[in-house]
Amino acid sequence: MMESTGGPYLNTAAVTSPVGIARLLQVTFGCTTFSLVAHQGGFSAAYGTFCMFVWTFCFAITVFIITCEFTHLHSCLSISWGNFTAAFAMLATLMTVTAAVIYPLYFVQLGCYPIGCEVRDFRIAASIFAGLLFFAYAAEVFLTRAKPGQVTSYMATISGLLKIVQAFVACIIFGALVNDSQYSKYVATQWCVAVYSFCFVVTVVVVAFSVTGKTALLWFPFERSVVVYTFGAVLLYVSAAVIWPVFCFDSKYGSPRRPGLCAKGKCPWDSQLVIAIFTYVNLLLYVVDLAYSQRIRF
Repeated sequence: MMESTGGPYLNTAAVTSPVGIARLLQVTFGCTTFSLVAHQGGFSAAYGTFCMFVWTFCFAITVFIITCEFTHLHSCLSISWGNFTAAFAMLATLMTVTAAVIYPLYFVQLGCYPIGCEVRDFRIAASIFAGLLFFAYAAEVFLTRAKPGQVTSYMATISGLLKIVQAFVACIIFGALVNDSQYSKYVATQWCVAVYSFCFVVTVVVVAFSVTGKTALLWFPFERSVVVYTFGAVLLYVSAAVIWPVFCFDSKYGSPRRPGLCAKGKCPWDSQLVIAIFTYVNLLLYVVDLAYSQRIRF
């Protein structure tokens, strides 16, 4: 005879709470978006494939999260559930806002020629729902973020959320690096690549230990180590923020202006500019991270 465990088998708050409603909206908007694109909107090339991957990936993980919380199955997983959901919500927010910008930029047009009015309308509708999907994930991040003075999981804090953003920005830098950036031309620019790679790897390791809940197994204090690493990352990014522009845009080593004969989409100068911009973005993120890491408790 099966005995009761002392509580309800289903967690209705998983779908009725503000966070639960936000997740239901994510599933609805996500399914609608990739269905519109797959049915009639269409996609092509690497940009379109990336957008479809984002929408289907986020849809699948969100359905998994809702199912686990509704059935209490998340208690059977050997991970830190709060860290996992907070990290995924932030990652999904970044991925969906990227897709919401890329898809209309490359596939939406005001006129009907040559794709036809029906295809155009489907693409416009998909772009609208892609934007709504981003706002749904951003709402979850807002609702689950750590409040001042609250003891919570690390990934729900400003510092934890910034770790996801830092890794995402690093991926953008890597994408520009492999797009004919000519980083191997000088030892100094190779040093910058080493900085980007080292900080990315350590940031991912910090997130992985937080999500898996294995921080207690470390023989050194995790919280203090994260702060020390963040300080080191600031110093490393300061060096990259100085070195990269000098060796790419100074007339002695590179070109201060975009070459006139440089082909669009295949110009090393464009990649170098993207890397320089996002180097400063990540430097700012690490500085803010360092400032907030002095105030968190998790």
